[in-house]
Amino acid sequence: MAGLLQAVVGAAEKAAQIARLCRGAEPLFQLLVAEKTGTERNRRFLQDFKTLADVLIQEVIKHDLGKEFPELQGHIHGEESNEFRNTQGDTVTVRVCATPEDTAALLLAVLDECEAAELLAAAAHRDVALGDAEVAGVVLSMPPQDLAIWIDPIDSTNEYIRGREDVAPVDGIAPGGLCSALVLVGAYDRHTGCPVLGVVNEPFFRRDPLTGRWQGRYHWGVAYGDTRLSSLSPPPLLHPVPRVVLSRAEGAAVRGALGPLCGDRLRFAAGAGYKMLCVILGRADAYVLSEGSTFAWDACAPHAILRALGGGVVALAGALRAWRDGDTRPPPELVYNRPVEGAVGAERWANQGGLVAYVHPQHLEAVLATL
Repeated sequence: MAGLLQAVVGAAEKAAQIARLCRGAEPLFQLLVAEKTGTERNRRFLQDFKTLADVLIQEVIKHDLGKEFPELQGHIHGEESNEFRNTQGDTVTVRVCATPEDTAALLLAVLDECEAAELLAAAAHRDVALGDAEVAGVVLSMPPQDLAIWIDPIDSTNEYIRGREDVAPVDGIAPGGLCSALVLVGAYDRHTGCPVLGVVNEPFFRRDPLTGRWQGRYHWGVAYGDTRLSSLSPPPLLHPVPRVVLSRAEGAAVRGALGPLCGDRLRFAAGAGYKMLCVILGRADAYVLSEGSTFAWDACAPHAILRALGGGVVALAGALRAWRDGDTRPPPELVYNRPVEGAVGAERWANQGGLVAYVHPQHLEAVLATL
């Protein structure tokens, strides 16, 4: 298990490096920003480059984890399809090949840009040295053959593409901007669907004041059996009036219902992963979403960290039904091994009925009672 935690953290770090590379290397940045301008974009590219960046990050994580832990192969899932059509109409399956040269040749078939393909291939094959003694020291008995993985290669992709760096935080919560673009890698029990290990990587945490280069950071948590370990400590229970973070698209009914509970402490942000991270870090006491607009890959990694800190992510609709029925048992938490019956495509893995993410049960109870 120590090796698996190191491998997941390392894969997320490599993913973050690729995400930074796509914004920092001029040949890649020009492809990335070309998607901002709609009809002005370069018509040679049948696929948008942001999707290729997502897919390559996803496939790098799949490759690295599957190579080190063959038991996980076939059980590492991501948000994106890895098939592209090139300008000749051929279907190209994006993957990490045996050598950087082979990977570059495959990417060239999609991109038709030699320098960009070589930059991405080199990053995909570059070794990442963690040097994290705390991660290296974690020893647990968690058989990889019982686990599966969900990857969100770049959560909050729209904010990643826009690249805004000047979004001022409100009480520590940024309403949007590049800081909300995260890499999320979560492991769950194949049999129960319960999240057991999560890594949330912030590729754009801050700029180095001397070099101007972006620096990242990561957080991890393990919640398996009776074991709770994390790179973080639970945030203190300080706020008599809870601070709740919502999506900017959240409906007026939920905003109005939470108003009497939160007063002027309702906050809004982009990205499901980022809003859960705000709860993990104690910047918000709860994240509430009333719609089924998040997916398994958005929630699995932060959910595992929240469980490690003593909290969780409950299915809002089910929790409200139980509350109204007077059921005193803990409300149902999200699980990650059950596709939605009758749904197709990405909707098979939607978190139907919304969710509430929390650390302290008191805040969950206050939110459910109010709603």
